[in-house]
Amino acid sequence: MAFQYMLDACGNVLAPYNLLMLIMATAAGLVMGVLPGLSATMAIALLTGLTYNVGDHQTAIIALLGVYVGAISGGCQSAILLNIPGTPASAATAMDGFPLAKAGKGGLAIFIATTVSCLGTLLSVVFVLTLTPLLTRFALSFASWEFFLLSIFGILICGALTARGNALKGWISGAAGILVAQIGLDTVDTFERFSYGNVNVMSGIQLIPVMIGLFGFPEIVLAFKRESGGRVLELTRFNIREGFRIIRANLIGIARSALIGVGVGIIPGVGEDVGGWLSYWAMKASSREAASFGSGNPQGIVAAETGNNSCIGGAIIPVLSLAVPGSAPAAVLLAAFFMHNYRPGPLLMSESPEFVYNVAIYLVFASVAMWLLALGMARLTVRVLTVDKKILMPIIFLLCVIGAYLINYNLFDVKVMFVFGLVGLGMSYLKVPAAPFILGVVLGPMTDANLRRALRLSDGSFLPMFGRPICVAFLAVCLFMILSQIGLFSWWRRRRAGKGN
Repeated sequence: MAFQYMLDACGNVLAPYNLLMLIMATAAGLVMGVLPGLSATMAIALLTGLTYNVGDHQTAIIALLGVYVGAISGGCQSAILLNIPGTPASAATAMDGFPLAKAGKGGLAIFIATTVSCLGTLLSVVFVLTLTPLLTRFALSFASWEFFLLSIFGILICGALTARGNALKGWISGAAGILVAQIGLDTVDTFERFSYGNVNVMSGIQLIPVMIGLFGFPEIVLAFKRESGGRVLELTRFNIREGFRIIRANLIGIARSALIGVGVGIIPGVGEDVGGWLSYWAMKASSREAASFGSGNPQGIVAAETGNNSCIGGAIIPVLSLAVPGSAPAAVLLAAFFMHNYRPGPLLMSESPEFVYNVAIYLVFASVAMWLLALGMARLTVRVLTVDKKILMPIIFLLCVIGAYLINYNLFDVKVMFVFGLVGLGMSYLKVPAAPFILGVVLGPMTDANLRRALRLSDGSFLPMFGRPICVAFLAVCLFMILSQIGLFSWWRRRRAGKGN
C-alpha cells in the first residue's frame, strides 16, 4: 500500500501543471532565500496566501514544499559571496563559505553547499517516512491533558532557544501569541471572546496576516538601515569533480549532520539555524583540521548546509504526527495544511495515510529541483543581490499586502497585517523573538480547547493530570527548563562551591 501511495504521489508531481508549479515555487524560494533578511518563513507565508484559492490542493502543497526547500537552500549563496546569510539557516555557512570565496573558490563553495543541501533534505525524507507513523501511534495515547502540556512544552522550549540568552522574553512572546489565538469564537462552546461586536474580529485573527506582518514588516524597514556588506564576490567555476571528491570524503560527517538536523527539527519551534550551528560545531569537534575552521574549510560548509536542510524533514515530522510545528516555517506550513483541508495529528495515518507519503515524495522532487535550479540559475540569482533595495523592498511590500488580502479577499486581513507589522517592529527593537509568538498563535486553539475539555471531564480539578505518566514527564521537563533558565541551578552550584572554600 505504501508503495502505491508513493507511485500516486510521483504521478501527481510529474503532471505538467504541478511540475511547472514546483519549478516556479522552488525558483521563487531560491530568490527569496538569496536576498538577505527575507526568511523562509516569509516566503512560505506569502505563497500560502497566493495559493489559497488554487483549485487542486495537491498543487498547493507541492508549491509550498518547493518554496520551503528553495528558501532554506538559497540562503547559502549570499552567505558565501557576500558574507551575509540570505536566511538565518545559512549563518553557519558563512563561517567558511566566505573565506573560501575570497580565496577564489566561490563556485566550488556554492556547488558543495547546494549539493549537500539536496542530500540533507533527501536523508531527512527517510526519517519522515519511518518516524512519522511511529510518533503518530505514540500520540494516539495522548488525551486532553497530554496535548495541553505538549503545547506548553513546545512554547517553553521555543522561547528558551530563540531568545538569545533571555528566555523570559521568548516565553512572554509565546504567551502573547496564545492570547491572540483566543480572539474570536472559542473552539469548545463557540462563545464570542474579545471581539467587541466586530464581525471580522469574531471570526478570529488569521495566522497568515499575523505571520506576514511579524516577519515581513521588520525586514522591509530594517533593510533600509542595514549596510550593504560590501561588494559581491565573483562566482567562479563550479569545479564539479573537486566538489564531489570533498563530499565523498565527508560522507560520515554528512550522515552525522543529517541526524543532528533531523533531531533538532523535531524539537518544537527551534529552527534550521540551530541545526546548522550544531552540525557545524559537531563537525569541527570531530575534525582533524579543526584549526582551519573559519578560514575556508569545506567541511564547515558540508556540515552547516546538511544540518540546516535536514531540519526541513525533521520539522515536518511533528507537524504530521502531532500537529505541532518543529520550526517557524513549519508553523506556516501547518496552517497551510489545515487551510487545504488536511488534518495533521494523531489521526492522520487513519484518516489520510497517503498524505505522509505525498509529502515525502514532494520533498524528494523539490530537493532535486532545487539542486538543478540552484546550479543552473546561480549567476542569475546572485545578480539579484545587486538590485537596489529601494526598488526591491516596495515590491516585497506589495506582495505582503496581496498575500494577506488573498486569504479571505478581505481588507480587514490587510489591516491585521499592518497592526502586527507594527508589533513586529516593536518586538525587533526590544529583541523579543517572533517565532514563539507565531507558535503561540498556532498552538493557542489546541492549548485552550484541551485544557477546558480536560477540566470539564475532571470537574475543574487538576489532580488527574498528575496521575498520567506522560503528563508527569512533560511537567518534569518543563519545570527543569524553567528552573535552569532562571539560574537556580547555577546559583546552587555557586553556593556549594562557596561552602567548599
